[in-house]
Amino acid sequence: MEQKTAEQIAAEFMKPIYGFCLKRCANLQDAEDLTQEICLRLYRALLERNDIYSIEGFAWTVARNALANYYRGEQRSGMGAPMDKLLETWPSNEDVSDTVVQRETQEKLHSEIAYLAKVQRQVVIMYYYENRKQADIARELDLPLGTVKWHLFEAKRDLKRGMETMRNASELKFNPIRFELCGTNGSIGAKGGSNNFFRATLPQNIAYLVRSNGKTVNEIAESLGVSPVFIESEVEYLEEYGFLFRQGDQYLANMIIDEPTTEQNLMQSSMYEQAAKLFANELYDELAVSGALNENGVFYPNNDQNFALWSLIPYIAALSGEKLMDRTISFEEVATIRPDGGHNIAYASVLDPDVEPPKYMESMKNWCGPCWNSTGLLLLWTIDTEWSIKRVDDVYQETVKRDLSLLERFMSGDHLALDEYAYMTEKGYLTTDGNPDELFTASLQIVWLTSEAEQKLLAIGDRIKEKYRARFDELKAPFVSLVLEKTPKHIRKMKEYGMQYIFHADGWFILHCLKELVRNGSLELPTEEQRKSLTTIIVTNR
Repeated sequence: MEQKTAEQIAAEFMKPIYGFCLKRCANLQDAEDLTQEICLRLYRALLERNDIYSIEGFAWTVARNALANYYRGEQRSGMGAPMDKLLETWPSNEDVSDTVVQRETQEKLHSEIAYLAKVQRQVVIMYYYENRKQADIARELDLPLGTVKWHLFEAKRDLKRGMETMRNASELKFNPIRFELCGTNGSIGAKGGSNNFFRATLPQNIAYLVRSNGKTVNEIAESLGVSPVFIESEVEYLEEYGFLFRQGDQYLANMIIDEPTTEQNLMQSSMYEQAAKLFANELYDELAVSGALNENGVFYPNNDQNFALWSLIPYIAALSGEKLMDRTISFEEVATIRPDGGHNIAYASVLDPDVEPPKYMESMKNWCGPCWNSTGLLLLWTIDTEWSIKRVDDVYQETVKRDLSLLERFMSGDHLALDEYAYMTEKGYLTTDGNPDELFTASLQIVWLTSEAEQKLLAIGDRIKEKYRARFDELKAPFVSLVLEKTPKHIRKMKEYGMQYIFHADGWFILHCLKELVRNGSLELPTEEQRKSLTTIIVTNR
């Protein structure tokens, strides 16, 4: 049964049940407590069942069973002082005791009020603190009067139970986790990437707490040792933008949060190292020796093959062999559509201090990409690495539109304005020579390809990946199995989607390929000026 309906029914029976209890209990206090106990049992039973033939008959059955327990004395230990007595400890302007005991009681009461459900908290504060009449509260909160009374009864029980309970915070209260990596797969939206939502420790630890099992706001607050009032607003914000989703009154993470072991990290490093040695070295030899870089349709500045290879090797590593990929799961099946226009999968990783990190973890913190942006006539592809300057940021999606527009004009022979030339030079797309007022020339400072040349280059990567297909499958199978075994069921499909890209548009694979070629001296480090233009390609006439 729906929560609102269950509340209304329980509220309607409160008065007759109270009369029933008054006639049968030893005193007024027990009658109040037993009424509350019966209504609470009725409410919870209604939430769980949809097969009750007679609500009235069911309600009185619950009442008689509770009364039998009362007579046996089984429930009397749970009955305490009425709410009016409990709330005598509430501070007033006229009389606030300075004794330590009273101060601690008041603080405990304030804390427990914060743990009440949102509507209950509003009702309690308005009724006991603001001295509002129940009818006024009902009108302001747009609730039936009976529901307001029901919330006051239930709040009384919850507050008493909380006052008698020692809340146990988890280790996260004094030793919070921190995301080592936090990123976004897909378009980021107006509010930026996932890292913008998880800059602070609190949202990171909220998401971490519910990565495997759902928790209520109060359970999250208790674990973190933070007032539920603050958790409530943070959780609602994360839910609004798709990082959490709700099941009943519990929240679960709607993002990938990896917490790898040393075994997993060693397996990952070994897998990528072996694959990169096979693929990157053979690809380098093919490009550098075969003369493929001298083909028509391949252009790069100053005939600098080393510079060209810095862009072509990661590009071919990412895009080649697409026919070999398993595309069982589509992006649309697992991605989240955010209200700010983002359409993506959020991911993060948490690394225990005692766990050995994967190889090149520090390099991955400076990584971003691959990024594809297109006008229809031009495709601009780029990645950010430790060897290039940072270009992909929160405003990248907006600035790249201008970049592509200016590049399209330049390549069609249009003369740009002087400030536009200056902008494109600063971004690393162009280099200029001469006096702007007299003789002035500009040329591309990045690698660009015709679509025909691109297909020929990708075909080289296709052949290499086909050659090592069985070996690649053998390398990744145990890693995939280990990771999926540890992945919570509710995000397993999301994780499986990402693992389809291992050894393709896979940041770790591309990074290992570049690291392998730098390590063995095949790739020379770029100059400071080249860092602006590094690992960027334009493909024309697509």
